[in-house]
This record gives sequence, C-alpha cells and structure tokens, in this order.
Amino acid sequence: MSLRYVGGPTALLRYGDLRLVTDPTFDAPGDYPVGDRAMVKDAGPAVAAGDTGPVDAVLLSHDQHPDNLDRSGREFLDGVPLVLTTAAACSRLGDAPTPLPNWATHEAGSVRITGVPAQHGPDGTDHLTGEVTGFVLQGEGLPTVYVSGDNASLDVVRAVAGRFDTVDVAVLFAGAARAPFVEGGEADLTLSSDAAAEATRILGARHVVPLHFEHWAHFTQGRESLEEAFGRAGLGERLHLLKPGETYTYAG
Repeated sequence: MSLRYVGGPTALLRYGDLRLVTDPTFDAPGDYPVGDRAMVKDAGPAVAAGDTGPVDAVLLSHDQHPDNLDRSGREFLDGVPLVLTTAAACSRLGDAPTPLPNWATHEAGSVRITGVPAQHGPDGTDHLTGEVTGFVLQGEGLPTVYVSGDNASLDVVRAVAGRFDTVDVAVLFAGAARAPFVEGGEADLTLSSDAAAEATRILGARHVVPLHFEHWAHFTQGRESLEEAFGRAGLGERLHLLKPGETYTYAG
C-alpha cells in the first residue's frame, strides 16, 4: 500500500491490485464560485490529471464543493471505471457513479471497500454542507485503511472505530476548514489539528497521513499546527506529513 499526495484532498493510492484516487481536484489556482461566494485555491496539483496513469476507482467523498471535485476532476471521472460516492452525488452526476451507503461494501478485485459516515460540520448543519461519506479499505494481507472524507465529528470517528477492530492507516482530512454560512465562520467543517490527533487515538491508528489541510484559503490550520498537535499528544511518530508529490509507503 502506498499513497502519493497530489494536493488538497487528492491522493493517488495503490492498494493491493487497485490504483485509486481520492476526491480528484486538478484545477489551477483561482477563485471558484459556490452560490453567491467564491472559494479561493492558492496552489495547483503536484500531479496533473493526465499523469496519474490508469486508475481503477475514485473514492469521492462528495461532489457539491469545488475543493473536493473541481472542473478537471469532473472530467477525470469520465475516464475511471468505478466511482464510489454518496447517493446525493449520484443524483447530480448521473448514472456513472455508484452509491455506497454507510456500512455497505463494494468488492473491487481482491479489495473490500466499505462506506462509512462523515459529518461535514457541527451537529445539525448537514442541510448547509450536504451529504458526505468516508471509506474503509480492507483486503487479505493488506493494512486496513480509513479515508475520512470531510468529517469534523469525533463521534463519527468513534462509530468507525467501533466497527473495525484495527485501523492501520488513517487518511484524515484536516485543516479546520471554515465558511461564513456555518455558524458565522466560527465552526470547524473538517477536523482541527487537535481533533485529528484525538481521532488517531480513538482509532488506534499506527500511521496517519493528513490530506486537505492546505491549498485553499478556507483552511485555518495547516502543517505547523498538525506537527504541534501530534507532538503534544505524544503521537508524532505516527504522523506522515507529506509535501505535494511525496509518497508514503506502508511498511507495517
């Protein structure tokens, strides 16, 4: 198992006999409209969409925000045989994606992919942020990998931990994202750095690779705060904080 960090929420994941991409975002920096506001991207991807090589599946946490699925990402989906995502995303993206409800599984080759909950903000804000999902990957002789998607709830993490005996690698979307339309911009829409460290403890994860903590202006925490939080929690040796283009390889 290996993971190459592309940028934002996007990573190229080799898992068993599959090549997977999380939340494809390949657009250039710029302003991206969402309703009457704009999200600001300040860095492009370390790997272009055309340079990923063949991809077996996309794990799409949600489609309604351009920092998780942008214009180039939507085009990228057309060339991938399997897209697993939410039912809401399928209703908007057409027949190509496959919905993966919470706790349901999809067999892809020798890999079992389970949909798990995600909550993109505080309790009671789902109507503002929309449906989101996470994923757990399992296979014979392979590490169990949790991909959180845009989740801000430690209760959700506890639910995931309660379903799986072991999480070897946690791919946590962090950054403490904020937006003015949710509690006046005072609420975290993704895990804060301290919450990511606590999620690691809850899951018992031996390795953690953060994604989605930089490259967009709405993140309020980044690399430095992740290093500090994991250090304070005594979990610094579990943190694999990649630079864009770098690869983490699981070694047990």
